[in-house]
Amino acid sequence: MDHIRKAEAWICDKLKNKQKKPFVSDLETVQEYKERWRSIYIIYFTMFLISLGFSIILTGVWPYLDKLDPHAGKEFMGYIVAANPFAQMLFSPLVGWWSNKLGSIRLPVLVSLALFTVASAMYSSLELLPSHRKYWMLGTRFLVGVSSANIAACRSYLSAATTVDERTKAVSMISLFQVLGFIIGPALQAVVVPLGSEGVWLVYNHLRLNMYTASGWINVFLSILNFCCFFPAIFKERRIAVKEAMQQQGVKTEKETWKGTKPDYISAWTLIVAFFVIVFNFMLLETLGTSLTMDQFAWTKAEALYYMGILMSVGAVIACVCFGAINPLSKRFPEVNVMIWGGFLFMVLGRGVYIPWGDGPPLIYNETERLTIYHDKSICKSFYTNSTGGYDFNSTINLNSTDLNCNNVTELVGCPSSQTWCYHTRKMTLFQFILGYALTAIGYPIGVTLIQTIFSKILGPRPQGVWMGLMTGSGCFSRVLGPVFVTYIYTKLGTNWTFGMTTIMMILIMVWLLIFNKRLEPKTPVKVEQQSEGGKEMQEIKILINPPSSDVPVKV
Repeated sequence: MDHIRKAEAWICDKLKNKQKKPFVSDLETVQEYKERWRSIYIIYFTMFLISLGFSIILTGVWPYLDKLDPHAGKEFMGYIVAANPFAQMLFSPLVGWWSNKLGSIRLPVLVSLALFTVASAMYSSLELLPSHRKYWMLGTRFLVGVSSANIAACRSYLSAATTVDERTKAVSMISLFQVLGFIIGPALQAVVVPLGSEGVWLVYNHLRLNMYTASGWINVFLSILNFCCFFPAIFKERRIAVKEAMQQQGVKTEKETWKGTKPDYISAWTLIVAFFVIVFNFMLLETLGTSLTMDQFAWTKAEALYYMGILMSVGAVIACVCFGAINPLSKRFPEVNVMIWGGFLFMVLGRGVYIPWGDGPPLIYNETERLTIYHDKSICKSFYTNSTGGYDFNSTINLNSTDLNCNNVTELVGCPSSQTWCYHTRKMTLFQFILGYALTAIGYPIGVTLIQTIFSKILGPRPQGVWMGLMTGSGCFSRVLGPVFVTYIYTKLGTNWTFGMTTIMMILIMVWLLIFNKRLEPKTPVKVEQQSEGGKEMQEIKILINPPSSDVPVKV
């Protein structure tokens, strides 16, 4: 009777806790389970920080560059924005290979975070340099990109540290933190706008804390905190995916497991290309957002930073709701269908909505009459931009302060006359801009999360460092092309060409995914010894009711 009461108590306990924690005692202890999930939470924060490091400067990089070097031009701004993803694209496969070789991600991540800290501090200290500031800015963003290559190692570890059932939720969360980093970055930039261009002195007469440099110092503080999280006492690597696969297939070595789960290379490369396309469309909008609103709605620099920050904050809330819906939707519908109809369809609509439908062209200002004023005691120096966008210092003239109030200069706003398409292209309405951004905020998180989830499942339990490096590299390549697209397509041809081409791009990849949707469904490895959870529990119940002799240990 005592054994029956124990069995009844055990059954009640199992039913009570069935929804709280999966039965994984054969794969890990309770302590290992806690350490594994603590390490996953640290990976979430790392992904957030790396994304934040890229996006926090997006809305402020152009006015910051214009302040440090007024004749740098938008073209060079495009190179600065592209430097980060270009470096990340080059180094992601290398960092992934390095982590595979070491069998650990700790050292690669610690090195990358140290570099991230130094590069972010340099970005906020550019005012200390006497000359060539635009090239130093380019260099700091390149170094931040090198440090961001640890994303490949983080994604690889997440795949190794989760079971198949946990994978969708875990990848949803890591994608949530990554997207939140992309969205919260500009929001933080908006928060520090009240500091203004002058700000406050950190080092008197040398280094300022203003609305441009504050973003770099935020990165420094968060990266130091992140660095400490990877100390051995806090971050313990627990890889469970290969253990699960070995149990499912009834094999004893990892290499045997890899042989039983060969990836479909066509499916893998299809997802890599799809990842490139969806990230390109999202990052194009973030890169173009500030200058687009200044051109289309005649906003000043401060207004563009402020309103874009608010819009992206709202987008973050929408993204959070979408991330929360991914796991329930994936249980009700196939993940591939959710990715296509919930992710890519909304991205197609979001791009199509951005083709302008306003009345008449936007407000245009004459760039040759753009007057920049510097106040030096009682004298103002004025110089005009030339037709190429640079500054012609030969036209400098001196004006008496009584002829012009140097402290009350109005910033010229609107679409610059050098962008000739502004004269004959319809302007974008504020409603369609907000609607397009809302559609993007819905489609992007769903699409990018499920691409990574399906990709991880297709690869199986094998070390995924190099493959995740290729996936990360494709996303980085899209962020390299984004600024180039802004420079050469948007600046030269305008909104119709920019959003017309991106809409067609999204339609083509969506059709391709529909053609291969059956092939993208991950294959379940064949189990040598299959035993359901219910069968396992009944076996343990029998042991409790009819226990073996007292000298034989029983594991429940």
